[in-house]
Amino acid sequence: MQDDGMEKQWNSAPDGDGISVCVSRRGFLGLAGGAAAGLAVQPATAFAAPKVSTGSRSLSFLNLHTGEKVAADFWSKGALLPDGLAEISHVLRDHRTDEAWPVDPKLLDLLHRLRSRMESTAPFHVISGYRSPKTNAMLRQNSGGVAKRSYHMQGRAIDIRLPGMRLPDMRRAALGLRGGGVGYYPKSGFLHIDTGPVRQWS
Repeated sequence: MQDDGMEKQWNSAPDGDGISVCVSRRGFLGLAGGAAAGLAVQPATAFAAPKVSTGSRSLSFLNLHTGEKVAADFWSKGALLPDGLAEISHVLRDHRTDEAWPVDPKLLDLLHRLRSRMESTAPFHVISGYRSPKTNAMLRQNSGGVAKRSYHMQGRAIDIRLPGMRLPDMRRAALGLRGGGVGYYPKSGFLHIDTGPVRQWS
């Protein structure tokens, strides 16, 4: 799969085929809270809760575009935490349009497991999180390597690096989790992870 030309250091290769949706910042907190509440009742929905039912889980991120940081618990004592999910989703928003969308808890679970395997406590450096349909369409015009229905538009994909960790080691660890797609971009220095079908590309 091809890189994204001028945008290749910020965006992933073709990575999804789902329906795209977006939401304004104004209505985001209510939507995130409602989604988390729904997951507690119906864990078999598209954004299913992490399998582990006890303990707590937290993650930290640095958005390389906005400079914003967040460290938040997203799971505790068998339940998703709406406040933590909202904080994380806000930092992972589309920096071009300022639109946010609830991040898939399965994606956060994958990232938590990945960081544990890497034995790191550093924040993930975020190159691309949520991507609005407008941004995705613009990127597609500039490159043939952007999927029309990218998982980024569903809050189900992220492009990251982890300070102090070698990208090949991160790739091996991510592939070992078998939790979705893993895209490897050594020239641009990032790893793509999503919660779609298990697959890999570089």
